[in-house]
Amino acid sequence: MLPSAKIPITNNVLLSVAEIAHRHNTEIYVVGGYVRDSLLQRERTDIDITVVGDALQFARIVAAEFQVNTVEYERFRTAMVPIGEYQVEFVGTRKEQYSSESRNPVVTEGTLTDDLRRRDFTVNAMAASLQSENLGEIIDLFGGQADLERGLLRTPLDAIVTMEDDPLRMMRAARFAAQLHFEIHDETLAAISKMADRITIVSQERITDEFLKILATKKPSVGLYVLRNTGLLEYVFPEVNQLAGVELVMAGNREFAHKDVFKHTLQVVDNVAAASDDVWLRFATLMHDIAKPRTKRFVDGHGWTFHGHEEVGARWQQRIFKKMKLPFDQLSYVETLVRLHQRPMKLVDEGVTDAAIRRLAVLAGDWINDLFTLCRADVTTRNPTRAERYLENYEVVLQKIIDVRERDQLRAFQSPLRGEEIMQITGLPPSRKVGYMKWMIEEAILDGIISNNRDAAFEYLTTNCEQWLNEAENVNFGRRG
Repeated sequence: MLPSAKIPITNNVLLSVAEIAHRHNTEIYVVGGYVRDSLLQRERTDIDITVVGDALQFARIVAAEFQVNTVEYERFRTAMVPIGEYQVEFVGTRKEQYSSESRNPVVTEGTLTDDLRRRDFTVNAMAASLQSENLGEIIDLFGGQADLERGLLRTPLDAIVTMEDDPLRMMRAARFAAQLHFEIHDETLAAISKMADRITIVSQERITDEFLKILATKKPSVGLYVLRNTGLLEYVFPEVNQLAGVELVMAGNREFAHKDVFKHTLQVVDNVAAASDDVWLRFATLMHDIAKPRTKRFVDGHGWTFHGHEEVGARWQQRIFKKMKLPFDQLSYVETLVRLHQRPMKLVDEGVTDAAIRRLAVLAGDWINDLFTLCRADVTTRNPTRAERYLENYEVVLQKIIDVRERDQLRAFQSPLRGEEIMQITGLPPSRKVGYMKWMIEEAILDGIISNNRDAAFEYLTTNCEQWLNEAENVNFGRRG
């Protein structure tokens, strides 16, 4: 970290913007995360610039100089200007305040001091001058540099006031704790715990954005524990919150306890985070045991069971995605990984048949490697011998899947006879019967009854056509187990 009260302004975009401001006699400052990360010697491509005056007008001048367009938010008097790899946001010095019911702030004009006072944490409440006479000079009104040195997240004003002004800052505390590996000041933690229910006035889109940013950190459990320990998780993601806790049952002379699923899940999420940057793989991992509280049963002589939790958890995902306003193009991926996460271990336990391998290969499709990343991460036993045995078994199963998939041409698997061909052969119109025949051919290929080619499929269809016609209306089909 730099010991001086300046940051070096060497970024060509910032230097160009500073020169434009000088020519137009405009006072501007780079603020917030850019200053913080410069002091931490971290690179970033999003830059916030505070303008003393009309931010929209100055943003348009800058955009014209760079021959790009602005993205303007008239209501908040802010504008985004994309310049090469950088996203530069211009905002006028301002004050913001939320009413007790509002999800959106009331924005009024203010001074630079007002602008810095309204920010979430002291480490984000610093500015650096972009005036030529004092280029890079830091304005630090609240001890942000000292808090950076201490690794501390502290609010510029009274913590209750800061969180009241924008309750999303409670989640940002969790996110920055995970991103920066900082401690949260005791008063700030107490304020979050006291007013956790205020997060409910914030729009779901903003909440979800912060939640996914927590999942995207190197060690997501840090932020997720903050959400849990402050009570925020109860409002932000109650299904995950309900994973916490250990339940004890006495049976005979033995005490049976099921492990804290929340702690286990967070350990698995951290394991996945160490192996992959894919935030949706991390989300699927967070979801993999989500239905255990709903499905837990105690069976005498056996202990706790969670029969079917993977299927129940997969079925919950559509509701969770809708409630959290998650992108539905990721729904099938998450459902699939949650539904299948037990399957590889069952193949190990029950013995591996080609039919079972084919089914898993088809169900997982191109996501097979992600599924096994989750499965490996789910090995959290402290017994190194047992852990090594589980991991070796997974590798055996994965290699068998790769071999069978290539041998039996299972990529993008579907019946070698399409529905149109089945209709031509049988004379049937589009109907449930055609779908059933196509499905039965696919099932026969997966079970190894016939080869994955057109000739074998044609012969199988003609042999069984009459029987299938009689069965089709009375059989449930479509989902493969």
